[in-house]
Amino acid sequence: MRYEVDFLVIGSGIAGLSFALKVADYGKVCILTKTNAAEGSTKYAQGGIAAVMYDTDSFDKHIADTLVAGDGICNREVVEMTIREAPERIKELVQYGVNFDRDGGGRFDLHREGGHSEYRILHHKDNTGAEIERGLLQAVRDHPNIELKENQFAIDLITQHHLGVRVTKHTPGIECYGAYALNSATHEIDTYLAKVTLLATGGMGNVYTTTTTPIISTGDGVAMVHRARGVLSDMEFVQFHPTSLYNPSEKPAFLITEALRGAGAILKDHNGNEFMQKYDSRLSLAPRDIVARAIDNEMKIAGVDHLYLDARQIDKNELINGFPTIYAKCLEQGINITKDMIPIRPAAHYQCGGITVDKNGCSSIKHLYAAGECSCTGLHGGNRLASNSLLEAVVYAHNSAMHAIAAVPSIHICHEVPDWNAEGMVLNEEMVLITQTKKELQEIMSNYVGIVRSDLRLQRAFDRLNLIFRETEDLYNRSVLTEELSELRNLIACAYLITKMARARRENRGLHYSIDLV
Repeated sequence: MRYEVDFLVIGSGIAGLSFALKVADYGKVCILTKTNAAEGSTKYAQGGIAAVMYDTDSFDKHIADTLVAGDGICNREVVEMTIREAPERIKELVQYGVNFDRDGGGRFDLHREGGHSEYRILHHKDNTGAEIERGLLQAVRDHPNIELKENQFAIDLITQHHLGVRVTKHTPGIECYGAYALNSATHEIDTYLAKVTLLATGGMGNVYTTTTTPIISTGDGVAMVHRARGVLSDMEFVQFHPTSLYNPSEKPAFLITEALRGAGAILKDHNGNEFMQKYDSRLSLAPRDIVARAIDNEMKIAGVDHLYLDARQIDKNELINGFPTIYAKCLEQGINITKDMIPIRPAAHYQCGGITVDKNGCSSIKHLYAAGECSCTGLHGGNRLASNSLLEAVVYAHNSAMHAIAAVPSIHICHEVPDWNAEGMVLNEEMVLITQTKKELQEIMSNYVGIVRSDLRLQRAFDRLNLIFRETEDLYNRSVLTEELSELRNLIACAYLITKMARARRENRGLHYSIDLV
């Protein structure tokens, strides 16, 4: 099937939904989402969204905290723009129906998280992302100009390559005409033509064995841009959340929000002793890169698989009422967090790099925007400050929407695009080729390109990834395309980019840490 729209949105998290709502009065909008619309990283964001809301805080403080966490790699102009826009974007979320917790006087109840000098995290209990997703989805479904199509897996961006033009990274003026998408119900690959396209495809956490991101986070947007010869940056900066619930049999790993440490929970070693004083004066509230490396080091020294987070000193009612999701989840595992320490370990959580965009969300490919975790705006630098991600998503969804609205009247649909050609392809009857390769990929990345790296580990990863890439491309070139095969290709592309950029960085900065550079 062929479809034509003004605005094509790939992804239904906070960035994609916000963009769709803003452009919907100016043309026909189609949102493609690979599973059900509510599934994605936004839904799993526990902590909240950072913004300066009251006089006790200031833009300058939030800017300074972001720059410190980013370890000198942030784009200061972008940081200032994003943080100063935050209050207005928060007001819009509230207008869309999102509920943030308030105190008895009606003011926002603000949390504090690691790296923040003030209480500035707006939240809804400990399931803020789910509440944001609920509010935005309802607003999207109520808008007559937006069509939301679930179970549509975006395969590739459509560029001049599909018109028979050889496209390389040096090709000037690469343009995006839309995307090909696999319909999970019909198993057909449909053609979506659009004047502008927004990628809001989320992260790539499943490059690693242990991750807090949902299983659909396979770097689809980044991989599509890579294949389309677009510009990507800072892929080496992969943030590992210091505290996921230790439960090896569960995927994704359950996140223990940083707000729990903000409320007074303390990291402890396998013997129940505090240890963060050895690593940073900010103790358990140091930025995530420092805390994750400290936990990783303590685990290696002791030869254990996990450490602990102790929340027992926090008031029982505050724990249960303020963190109901965490309390209930731990109770399912036989852990009463009012009486027991929580077993934790780091898990891949967020990609700070991705599709390079300017302040308007424009990528290097014409008519293609990117927002949210798949993009690289310059806000996060070498390490994302806690709860700045949801903020970045709404700010860049807004900026992209304003730019796209102005651009659409002068853009024409490209009708010369051919439909997907699957002639000669055969059905792959050996799923083990895909599942085993995925496991091998995740083990390579976890063992060699994780929290702590070295030249030898990165070289080994690079060599093995090249072999996996060749095997998978051979399978792709002769097989009927499936979601599983496409996800594997995307994960391999992301793993390659992370490893390549990690090898090129000859300094320990932010989330990139090599023992050879100490």
